[in-house]
Amino acid sequence: MRSLLLSSLLLTSLWSATVGGVAILVKDTPITLYEVQQEMKQSNTSSQQSADTLIRKKLEQLEATEKKITVSSAEVQEEMERMAKQNNLSTEKFLDAMQSSRGLSQSDLKAKIEESLRGQKLYSSIAFSKMAQPTAQEEAEYYQLHLDEFSRPERYDVTTYTASSQEALQEKIDDPMRNIKSVNAKDEKIPSGSINPQLAQILNKIEVGKFGPILPNGQNGFMSFYMKDKPNLITENLDSVRPQISNAIMGEKRNQVLNDYFTRLRLSADIKVIRLP
Repeated sequence: MRSLLLSSLLLTSLWSATVGGVAILVKDTPITLYEVQQEMKQSNTSSQQSADTLIRKKLEQLEATEKKITVSSAEVQEEMERMAKQNNLSTEKFLDAMQSSRGLSQSDLKAKIEESLRGQKLYSSIAFSKMAQPTAQEEAEYYQLHLDEFSRPERYDVTTYTASSQEALQEKIDDPMRNIKSVNAKDEKIPSGSINPQLAQILNKIEVGKFGPILPNGQNGFMSFYMKDKPNLITENLDSVRPQISNAIMGEKRNQVLNDYFTRLRLSADIKVIRLP
């Protein structure tokens, strides 16, 4: 009798722990509290925003399974090599660049590529008609609206702050006049033509007189750039960036189709929010 009671209590405890770890059920498929917390941390969004992101991802996964859509490791590797070639980098250097500029490990990058490829296949399976290529007028309008994306300075004059602790580096960013011994600073002039496109994209987004995001420095530490100046701004002409613009416009159109589809799917799906962090 005592053995049965102990077994019952143990099962009850295990069941409670499992249920207690579930934040959301999407068609009876769980999203855990841990997953929500990790999404909040990685994307710096609220629990509700993170939950919405994870619900969308879960719906995509379930829809891909239902439609028997798969992405092989060979397809992921081929896409990663294509991205490296597009950036004029070897695969190894491309992986290093993604780690240093975006903090993505090889496994993180492969997961994102797999997600992107699955999204492309999902789009192909749900699109009712082929999208028309953007017109020259659409490309010109996009170009004018996104001039900053096609402009780069001759160089970036920065102060590069590094530290082994992300918290210490954040303290320095919050109070630049404060002397923190564990944070090192170095003035640098970084030529825009000699850095990888991912880092250039990050530096372009940092306003003069502002700090950029905290990034892994590839040496088990962290770094952040303070932008002092961006001299001699050069804007690429429209014709030289038309392929890039066309891809961006097509991507926006595809994302809109997917967003509309999954918005409708979410309205009809069985989704239960149990609790959020």
